[in-house]
Amino acid sequence: MAKVGIVMGSDSDLAVMSKAAGVLEELGIDYEINIISAHREPDIFFKWASEAEEKGIKVIIAGAGMAAHLPGMCAAIFPLPVIGIPMYSKSLGGNDALYSILQMPSGIPVATVAIDGAKNAALLAAKILAVSDETLLSKLKSYSENLKEEVQKKDEKLKEIGYKAYLG
Repeated sequence: MAKVGIVMGSDSDLAVMSKAAGVLEELGIDYEINIISAHREPDIFFKWASEAEEKGIKVIIAGAGMAAHLPGMCAAIFPLPVIGIPMYSKSLGGNDALYSILQMPSGIPVATVAIDGAKNAALLAAKILAVSDETLLSKLKSYSENLKEEVQKKDEKLKEIGYKAYLG
């Protein structure tokens, strides 16, 4: 199966980025996960991004905070889809990263999910891969059906025990 590359610039992003890995695992999608700083080790980053396609990576999920250059740099080098995850920060709440990733120059697109939106990034990567993979498409349909059933169970519980008991 096609691979997804998950990359982040710091281990402080790992708690969020691991949620993307979890969704990919649930769907049976092969991935690799790396901590590579585009600013602190540009040579290593450039080599990784340049060789990603040769290694079979079809989509990159890149998490970045603050100036958030990592997703854009991936998109500048890697010819296939890149999904950017803006990371929450204490200083500006992740809005700095969100705006940075959204404001890519013409010709260098980066799909952007919500701040700390790793699960949605993984699901978007899966949907991109599912365009040419019927088995994966079926798994995504089941995933969506499970989400629907979870909400219905919560609604039934709420009606059964009332909102006060539900909350506490």
